[in-house]
Amino acid sequence: MVTPEYSNDRLPEALQQPIDSVLEHLWLSEQLAHNTLEGYRHDLSKIARRLQAAGLNWLSVDSVDLAAAVFDAHEKTSSQARALSACKRLFAWLQEYGHRPDLPTTHLHAPKQGRHLPDIISEAQIDALLAAPDTASSHGLRDKALLELMYATGLRVSEAVQLTLSELDLQQGLISTIGKGDKQRLVPLGEEAVYWLQRYLAEARPRLLKGRACDAVFVSQKKGAISRQLAWMIVNRHAETAAIRHLSPHGLRHAFATHLVNHGADLRVVQMLLGHADIGTTQIYTHVANERLKQLVAEHHPRG
Repeated sequence: MVTPEYSNDRLPEALQQPIDSVLEHLWLSEQLAHNTLEGYRHDLSKIARRLQAAGLNWLSVDSVDLAAAVFDAHEKTSSQARALSACKRLFAWLQEYGHRPDLPTTHLHAPKQGRHLPDIISEAQIDALLAAPDTASSHGLRDKALLELMYATGLRVSEAVQLTLSELDLQQGLISTIGKGDKQRLVPLGEEAVYWLQRYLAEARPRLLKGRACDAVFVSQKKGAISRQLAWMIVNRHAETAAIRHLSPHGLRHAFATHLVNHGADLRVVQMLLGHADIGTTQIYTHVANERLKQLVAEHHPRG
């Protein structure tokens, strides 16, 4: 059974039209990324369904009823915070354009969330992961090149699968990528990643494409460019071979950043390489590094 808030039916115009309008406004004024806008759409539609069930809309709801719609006890605090953020955007737009005189979100605050530290992946585990693919096969050589590139650069999985040949400069050892907010950045590759990419491009990629034209760096035998889902499966499969539990492509990004910090890299450099807009987002990797130090002391110090 489909619950009302997840129904595919179009919302009444009084609830749908403000959502469409604020998203169009955000796209035109701030050029927000497609995924960000879709996230807002999902959260606003969810809240709109709850308002509809209570006989309310964006113009009639007060702060008490809005709080009841946003702070659902069955949802994670992160989901509640995201929904509140989307609502703040919508009500600010309604007020700015004279549709409402007040802001029912003024006294609503996101629930406090505990800081979640990424799992600590050791350099020895990364070595085991990178040694897992069978480079004698075309798929294995592709997987090896993908894993080496992701660990060498800290690319998001979406950036890795969307990477094109024109964005790759193996002679200079650089890649150019478009990250969140459509921001471009240059990231160095390192000799090991360059070596495996050269081998993959020369040996495995032509065999996988079988003469088909494709701009993507990483390709599959059937569909051209690999998907995010396939990249997840590749990381997962080789992580299992290396006896690493629950490793995702984002885990490789965390490992890249944490290992850089462990070896003394400046946090501003790590921020630039990761494409973080805010240094506060990068700051978490100093906490991860500190946790690893505590772990090592506990394991090896006689009074640990």
